[in-house]
Amino acid sequence: MIHDVQVIPLRRIPDERGTIFHMLRSTDAHFTSFGEIYFSTIYKGVVKGWHRHREMTLHYACVFGRIKLVMFDDRDGSPSRSKLMEVFLGPDQHALVIIPPGVWNGFKGMTDPHAIVANCCSHPHDPSRSDRLDPVKNDIPYDWAVRCP
Repeated sequence: MIHDVQVIPLRRIPDERGTIFHMLRSTDAHFTSFGEIYFSTIYKGVVKGWHRHREMTLHYACVFGRIKLVMFDDRDGSPSRSKLMEVFLGPDQHALVIIPPGVWNGFKGMTDPHAIVANCCSHPHDPSRSDRLDPVKNDIPYDWAVRCP
């Protein structure tokens, strides 16, 4: 686990008409503030990452398809410095992942035709307040390739 990252199981309410997928409520103990919400599509086999935000807290949920979300902590003074964390999100793991500022993260699409990730972040996105790395050519000790047990 990475310090201050939270994985919170979410409620699904299915009935004969369809399903409600909960994500985040202002009354949740883990809710901090609202900046904006956006949705990101990602094609199977594609990696979006690495990036980190200096002030923004991310609240990710995969609302369609399946993704592999990976985080890396290189924050000075963090008790989990140099740790990696993988979380798989999708229909079998409907959860909210809260990523604090300063944690590198990225995700890989796992389903055709694509997956959709919702992010309800604490601040409006400002590209000048974030950092990006190439998904493969970087100092993060992670290989995005599929691993078999």
